[in-house]
Amino acid sequence: MSARSTVLRRLPSNLVNRIAAGEVVERPASAVKELVENAIDAGARRIAVTLKEGGRTFLSVVDDGVGMSREELTLAVERHCTSKLPGDDLGDIRTLGFRGEALPSIASVSRFTITSRPAAAAEAWSLEIDGGAKGEAKPAAHPPGTRVEVRDLFFATPARLKFLKEPRTESGHVADAMRRLAMAHPAVGFRLESEERTLIDLAAANPSLLHDADALRLERLAAIMGREFADNTVAIGANREGFRLTGFAGLPTLNRPTGQHQYLFVNGRPVRDKLLAGAVRGAYQDFLARDRHPMVALFLEAPTGMVDVNVHPAKTEVRFRDAGIVRGLIVGALRTALAAAGHRASTTVSDAALGAFRPHTGYSSSLPMGGGGGVSSIPRGLAEAAAQFMAPLGAPSARVEAEVANGRDAHYPLGVARAQLHETYIVAQTDQGVVIVDQHAAHERLLHERLKDQLEADGVKRQALLLPEVVDVGEDGARRLAARAAELAEMGLVLEPFGLGAVVVRETPAVLGEVDVQGLVRDLADELAELGDHLSLKEKVEEVCGTLACHTSVRAGRRLSVEEMNALLRQMEATPHSGQCNHGRPTYVELKLADIERLFGRR
Repeated sequence: MSARSTVLRRLPSNLVNRIAAGEVVERPASAVKELVENAIDAGARRIAVTLKEGGRTFLSVVDDGVGMSREELTLAVERHCTSKLPGDDLGDIRTLGFRGEALPSIASVSRFTITSRPAAAAEAWSLEIDGGAKGEAKPAAHPPGTRVEVRDLFFATPARLKFLKEPRTESGHVADAMRRLAMAHPAVGFRLESEERTLIDLAAANPSLLHDADALRLERLAAIMGREFADNTVAIGANREGFRLTGFAGLPTLNRPTGQHQYLFVNGRPVRDKLLAGAVRGAYQDFLARDRHPMVALFLEAPTGMVDVNVHPAKTEVRFRDAGIVRGLIVGALRTALAAAGHRASTTVSDAALGAFRPHTGYSSSLPMGGGGGVSSIPRGLAEAAAQFMAPLGAPSARVEAEVANGRDAHYPLGVARAQLHETYIVAQTDQGVVIVDQHAAHERLLHERLKDQLEADGVKRQALLLPEVVDVGEDGARRLAARAAELAEMGLVLEPFGLGAVVVRETPAVLGEVDVQGLVRDLADELAELGDHLSLKEKVEEVCGTLACHTSVRAGRRLSVEEMNALLRQMEATPHSGQCNHGRPTYVELKLADIERLFGRR
């Protein structure tokens, strides 16, 4: 390398802007996201986006926000010019934008035009920028608000064009970004057109709903995620140490094969955060198979001083000062809401069952089930502890017997047993139709919940290791484990520091049986570094509870008496989460009488 090439110099401003654009504007969807966020910050009530060729050759964003004067317009396209940090405090960010990078970054790699007019102004002003070269502001005709047009995106950085996908794919990314913003801001109307096709058309909020935040949000979520989500969710509401969590979570039986239907927002900002996603997985892990994922839309309101949004130029990541509080809040709120749902299962289960009865049309609709399974071996000692659960299911009350004899259903939610089919399915009659119960899946859930209650009441029993085991986890890992030693002991894991960068394990949870101590402790050290709490150990205990329940519950093929069947139904009604087994499969299907009548042409 020559001496001349090592001389320091200041890069030209247009090159600096293009470098920044590489961080902020990855594809057309990135540009649209930044421009729509600006419109929301400007108080817009309606935002319209138009695309051509997926946004590669043309995109526009039009809003009815507060608009900008000629002077503000000229400043807005300069780097790090913003109106959103009045106190210059990056620890108190209350808007979606704040960096002052979006407009100059987009303008540096495209042919860019911005036109704006404040509501009280007599005329609008327009400014053109070609690959970073700024022209003079000119008078223009435009209604109050702002219009941004971006042509030939990345013409100034042609290498970036090679990484763009087909127009339909790019349009899909734009639509996804807009849907996420629309979920977080239900009072605003959003419209997206691509090649004269309307991809999104969400009206501004009905004024009658503005006073009801939950109804307003659920209406918007139904428009985006589907009516079946709105019909099969539980409301979330919880507070902890200044954090507030709201939103809606789908019942476990409403699940999907991927996690793309999980939407998480922090202070109105759509984020993709591993900690938040892990908390959702932890909350549902007791109800779903590992290859199934719930549908959720969660909105976290955090004190601005407790969350850092200045982590990445794209502003899609956040960092919490105390991640453990946030994870605990999400897990606790979700589990409380799911428990309150009782034995409820999603209506999609019965819809799919009815679909199976209809004449074949060449289209097959499958139940949104999870995979089965579980570990084949049960830890020694745990099977004996659960033997009490294998006693008869219990006798029904004299009232239930009398009602069965008299042919009445007594208005029980799950009805009264009428028959057992193939020694596997219980058929019950309700006052509105018929319920069909999978006896093994139902009893599996009942056993699981009872075993968890026992563990919670009596604490986790520990077993001493014959030879204490030393685990090398590094200095940071040892420090984190030592700081949580008391909490880990409550969960049955007793350890203490051992030299530099190691711990010695003396006792482990008895419920885990013969456990890989080295692997368990190393995993805990890694997870404590990422999550800041000990939930993973609880998950391991509950996973074994699920395995035990699966192996000791009433099996398919066992004949039950009427008394046992009715006792099972009553226990299901009184037990949280009994609408699905431990793998997310439904435990029962309900067919309304009106639906059955339609099958036979009576309606």
